Amino acid sequence: MTTPDPNAPWLIVGLGNPGPGYAGNRHNVGFMVADLLAGRVGGTFKRAPKAQAQVLEGRIGPPGPASRRIVLVKPLSYMNLSGGPVTALRDFYKIPTERIAAIHDELDIDYGTLRLKLGGGDNGHNGLKSMTKAMGPEYHRVRFGIGRPPGRMQVADFVLKDFSGTERKELDYFVDRAADAVEALVTDGLERAQGAYNS
Repeated sequence: MTTPDPNAPWLIVGLGNPGPGYAGNRHNVGFMVADLLAGRVGGTFKRAPKAQAQVLEGRIGPPGPASRRIVLVKPLSYMNLSGGPVTALRDFYKIPTERIAAIHDELDIDYGTLRLKLGGGDNGHNGLKSMTKAMGPEYHRVRFGIGRPPGRMQVADFVLKDFSGTERKELDYFVDRAADAVEALVTDGLERAQGAYNS
């Protein structure tokens, strides 16, 4: 793996489906975290150059030289086509793949639990599958646990439903914590962020 250019920005990708009908779905938690990060950066998303996505350029971390440049991304393709817009933006901004982080829902982790890692499989997640097919697996993942579907509910039905009333009571807290984890990844590195947020 090449050493990343220390001045290259990070590409922070919130995975989800576009449109108001999907906004509250479990599958859209990546968009929720990206929206919160956008509020912290203090900007609004705009249509991306050369890609089917919304982007916001800014800085996170403490003011001054310790802050880090980021490009926040919400692909406007549907989830299973996320790789195209992400790859186009990677090339446009000249960002090494290891400086890309995907924020996504994760079935095999309890609700609200976070796991950060570099590389790995897609575990059946269509957004990750598309990204990995487009550029290989060596990007970071911020995995937001949503748990498994109850009873015999199909996975596709479960991820495309809104969080339950009980889950929504804690959702803001968990989304806020996931945004903190993304900031820690960018400013402190993977190992320290894992130590602080992997639970």
